[in-house]
Amino acid sequence: MANLDQIKEHMDIIGADGVHVGTVDRIEGDRIKLTKAESGSHSGHHHYISGGLVAEVEGDTVRLSANADVAVTFEEEKDGEGI
Repeated sequence: MANLDQIKEHMDIIGADGVHVGTVDRIEGDRIKLTKAESGSHSGHHHYISGGLVAEVEGDTVRLSANADVAVTFEEEKDGEGI
């Protein structure tokens, strides 16, 4: 897992397959909070991706160890329940 301290607001989140997953709102604990505009199919509230999926932080990009389609299945809603 990469150092989450390197992840900053508005960074792009990219899956291992190069597909855009979302945009960082901020880090909360060991999770990345996505901006509301890109929080999957349930708009209107934030979703989170586990920091454990981060492979590396490179420039303004967070690269995940999972492909985008897999990473979004691990997204968590605000209340911590999986979607």
